[in-house]
Amino acid sequence: MFDCIVLGAGLAGCVLAERFASDGKRVLLLEKKEHIGGTCYDFYDKSGILVHKYGPHIFNTDSETVWKYVNRFSDFRIYHHRVLGVIEGKKVPVPFNLESLYQLFPSTYAERIETKLLNKYAMNTKVPIMELQNQDDPDLKYLANYIYEYVFLHYTKKQWGMSPEEVGGTATARIPFYISRDDRYFQNRYQGIPVNGYTDMINHIIDNENIHVLLKTDYHKVIEFDQLTHTIKFMGLPYTGKVIVTVPLDELFDFCFGHLPYRTLDFKFETFNTEYFQEICTVNYPNNYDFTRITEFKYMTGQVHPQTTIVKEFPKQYDWKDKSQEPYYPIPQEKNTILYNKYRTLLDEFSNVILSGRLADYKYYTMSETITNALGAFDKYCVDNIK
Repeated sequence: MFDCIVLGAGLAGCVLAERFASDGKRVLLLEKKEHIGGTCYDFYDKSGILVHKYGPHIFNTDSETVWKYVNRFSDFRIYHHRVLGVIEGKKVPVPFNLESLYQLFPSTYAERIETKLLNKYAMNTKVPIMELQNQDDPDLKYLANYIYEYVFLHYTKKQWGMSPEEVGGTATARIPFYISRDDRYFQNRYQGIPVNGYTDMINHIIDNENIHVLLKTDYHKVIEFDQLTHTIKFMGLPYTGKVIVTVPLDELFDFCFGHLPYRTLDFKFETFNTEYFQEICTVNYPNNYDFTRITEFKYMTGQVHPQTTIVKEFPKQYDWKDKSQEPYYPIPQEKNTILYNKYRTLLDEFSNVILSGRLADYKYYTMSETITNALGAFDKYCVDNIK
């Protein structure tokens, strides 16, 4: 028997598998996909260009603990991500900042706006667009309405399939006005890309003789959560070891209360016989196009290659019946939280379960947050064991 069974070999599952294996536990890692790494998975395409299968991933964190952890398994290429957004035919930095302001508006007007912003907020402050819209000053209100219309509104409708007001503050807070001339997309202390890719890094994370990996495996066929007795069976036999759940809870309990909604993405990869396709790694298209952004991978990986590969992202509603789709973005609405909590109550009846990850928690996490939560879950397990 294994001491620990992990459902899902994404980033959260692999980190927890590593922690338990390093503690001397025998770990079984189950994954329904044909690869490890979840949505962090990257690979070399037919042209030999390293691409991210599920959209661009840039590692960024302020946590020294997390940064030291990932650097145990890979060296990192220092990379500071920058993004341009197409607004009224011009490509300007996003999130919208002081540089964007001066590129879109006459200098005298931009100077007046900057002065008013700095009289109200400190430099390097990120102000939610909704907050700016509530200002009494007509210039600040105009600026907020402009950003809302040309940057925020249509991008949000494409990304979430609803208006910013319907999505709510949890998601919309991620698109602020940044009162700064720092045009980097992230301002975290540590930023970079694994030099040999995320798949290589995660392979090193689970490179432990105590970890046994089963890919293309439906966990429902080997493990059962008995809701009547609140016990777990593995291969038809009672199992009393730890079960780490990183999969969606509605799926775990066969959707008995209904389906938790997600947004998903279609990706269109294109390779061109030119060294570069665009002037920067990522260009956002808030308006006019069905896709939300184009990313060119060579900028982030630093790969030298005569060709280049890009990916366009097309958001849409997730359909759980379509096995080719991935549930990327939990939809942060109160009714969905209520539904999730019903499933969470079911899981709370099982004493030997650890919950971790974006899908299991029904929350959007960065890679740093995913690792932080996984390490925290293991530390709690250790403390509980001592008690």
